[in-house]
Amino acid sequence: EQRIVKAEEWDSFMEFLHKPLPAAFRVNSVTILQCAAPGSKTFQLLEIIHESSEPGSLPNGMVVANDVDYKRCNLLIHQTKRTCTTNLMVTNNEGQHFPSCNTKRTLSVASEINPHPIDQLLFDRVLCDVPCSGDGTLRKAPDIWRRNSGSGNGLHSLQVVLAMRLSLLKVGGRMIYSTCSMNPIEDEAVVAEILRRCGCSVELVDVSDKLPELIRRPGLTKWKVHDRGGWYRSYKDVPKSQRDGVLRSMFPSGKSDKDSTGGGNSYEEMAYISSEESAVEVCDLPLERCMRILPHDQNTGGFFIAVLHKVSPLPFQEKLNHRRNSFTRNNINSSEKSSYEAVSDTVVTKPEEGAEEIVLEATVSENGFKPPEKESTCDEGIVELAQKLDDMGGKREVPSMQGKWKGLYPVVFLRDETVIDGIKTFYGIKDETFPLYGHLVTRNSDISSHGNVKRIYYVSKAVKDVLELNFAVGKPLKISSVGLKMFEKQSAKECEANCCSFRITSEGLPVILPHMTKQILYATMADFKNLLQHKSIKFLDFIHPQIGEKAAKLALGSCVMVLVDDTQLGSEPVKLKTSTIAIGCWKGKASLTVMVTTVDCHQLIERLSDRSKEVEIAENCLKSAETA
Repeated sequence: EQRIVKAEEWDSFMEFLHKPLPAAFRVNSVTILQCAAPGSKTFQLLEIIHESSEPGSLPNGMVVANDVDYKRCNLLIHQTKRTCTTNLMVTNNEGQHFPSCNTKRTLSVASEINPHPIDQLLFDRVLCDVPCSGDGTLRKAPDIWRRNSGSGNGLHSLQVVLAMRLSLLKVGGRMIYSTCSMNPIEDEAVVAEILRRCGCSVELVDVSDKLPELIRRPGLTKWKVHDRGGWYRSYKDVPKSQRDGVLRSMFPSGKSDKDSTGGGNSYEEMAYISSEESAVEVCDLPLERCMRILPHDQNTGGFFIAVLHKVSPLPFQEKLNHRRNSFTRNNINSSEKSSYEAVSDTVVTKPEEGAEEIVLEATVSENGFKPPEKESTCDEGIVELAQKLDDMGGKREVPSMQGKWKGLYPVVFLRDETVIDGIKTFYGIKDETFPLYGHLVTRNSDISSHGNVKRIYYVSKAVKDVLELNFAVGKPLKISSVGLKMFEKQSAKECEANCCSFRITSEGLPVILPHMTKQILYATMADFKNLLQHKSIKFLDFIHPQIGEKAAKLALGSCVMVLVDDTQLGSEPVKLKTSTIAIGCWKGKASLTVMVTTVDCHQLIERLSDRSKEVEIAENCLKSAETA
């Protein structure tokens, strides 16, 4: 419920994401980390991608929507079905462990012979919508401060880890960090920690001149940290017994105990710190560039927004890559003696002849190492981890990679040329305008047996490249949904004698219709509404006899009925667009049947009735003007 409010509040700021950039930094790929559901943010990002494409062509970009909750992923998939897009991938990974799918970590000769279009999963834009206490929705839920008191402190570490996934961002790209909380521990403290860890590689963008009608407040530069029974102005005031819950990154300066003197020894002594004993810290970072939206300013909910711009590779990424490359060069000669080679956080299986390479991305805990202490910097922890991996010498046996995620069928490319050629021939689709080879995927555990494929999905080129990259590195992406369901197998008896047993789905029809040259039937408003009302009509019962005659000449199986004006009925073929009103039908031996639900039929009838009234009003106005 809180996320729905948050998505609505985001509407006023989304246009900033589409700010024109140089050609090298065009928005071609966007991801939403951790909290993509229920779908409002994903909808608007898809609109940005589609608006940048040429009319009649598929967009070049893609959106990866990730949500850690599997049930919320299902809600997101259901909500985005009406977008009819081939440029969306929904994943169910943990945001803090979202894989980068780096093929440079693999030591495979095959990957060098057959290079992939992309060697790492990087994005032009990242929307980091993190879990938060939600105290900005207090107008909607007045008791939220009582129920969620102190939850911001517990979420701070997770929020920092999620925000540091801006390592998935391309150089020159931007990341939006957002919460529906007013707690500075979840907002400015997280942004300040990111800037400290990334140094000059990341800058906080000033957006004060954007959307001038949106009332906002600047970010805070000083605040106090609250814990059980007390307020703390700096980290040195926190008792040692409380430092597991109160971290130095929560304070404006971010200084650790090593940078301060003293430090409380008991909770009773430090339950309250007077202004004479300690001064409130002030952050020297430009946090005023952040944006705070307060509920009473513009009759909204509370919201926090920060725009981060990646100007160069992150410093710890460069150190890690240097360590990895150095380790690879030192151990490449020993690859024939060992079955497994460890390179930083990646374990590579040496493929046997004719066997598929398996790459397993291992976490720090799987390597048997403890994570860096809370007072250690990010750079120190990564360098220490790389040193320990060097000491291991790459000798560690790993379990085999599972073929699929539990509860999800694997995504596989459809390679059956018989099925693909049958679809192309039946519907008159040409590779020059709408390529099918390499763009059709299915979700099935076994597609080797004939006729086992039930649903076929179409993916754009950008999604196709990411899928191939995911396959190359061992399928670390937990894909809940991908592409657009374009074809579905029909179990009718007529299919047995037909060359194509797959019908076009309702959601896939707007995308494929402009590229079809066969199995199209043009009908006027009267026949179109008549078919929707009766669901099935015999060829002889059409209002216009020529429509029934043309319907009888179509091949048995799936077809499309397109609505045209009376003047266009004899001038086929009509130029089709994605906005053309059409429905999927099934052509039998003596009748035509609609292949949509009853609810959809009623809704379409209402739309057509409203359209008829508008046309009638326009015609009357035109006649009145001519008479005058």
